[in-house]
Amino acid sequence: MLWPDVRAFVVGSLPPPPARVLEVGAGDGQLAAALRGLGYDVVAIDPREDPGEGVNQVALAALTVPQESFDAAVAVVALHHVEPLAESLERLASVLRPGAPLLVDELDVAALDDRAMAWWSAQHEAAGTPIDDIDRVRNEMQGHLHDVEVILDALAPHFDVGGTVRGTYLHRWHLPPGLRAAEEELVVAGRLPAVGVRVVGRRRHTGPRC
Repeated sequence: MLWPDVRAFVVGSLPPPPARVLEVGAGDGQLAAALRGLGYDVVAIDPREDPGEGVNQVALAALTVPQESFDAAVAVVALHHVEPLAESLERLASVLRPGAPLLVDELDVAALDDRAMAWWSAQHEAAGTPIDDIDRVRNEMQGHLHDVEVILDALAPHFDVGGTVRGTYLHRWHLPPGLRAAEEELVVAGRLPAVGVRVVGRRRHTGPRC
């Protein structure tokens, strides 16, 4: 599903069309299709076996395009899966033009505390899709996915990264639409952690900092 706030974040942060955009981890291709509809020249990639329409089945590290081919890149809930992370982000930087933005929307698995898991599980229960063992789910995610700090560290040699903006995400995690406002209210009240993170980095004009 292409969530309206995700689309707004991406469209509001990209250079104007017809900029050439690389989408990493494009999944079902909905975001890529929406950007193409706005006049962007989009190359969408995803390593999964059955990517969506208009999505190329290729891993980021294996992407074969000339250096500095893109005006921007987008990664929506994608970088926490990427392996090998450092080498893949080095490749990503190489195909972006200097100064090009990288838009990152992520779930920070390190922020999934007991409150977050209990609320998420309760929404699944209410929707008729109960979760058998939320501790197992959390442990598996935190054991296999990169948290946001790891991602930011891997970006640092190649990108000037702006401040992280934290917000909601749980309502997007395999739940029916309509729960964003409820989650946002609890986050503002301090009763739920802000597990969603958005950040914009820019491809450095020069090499890594010493």
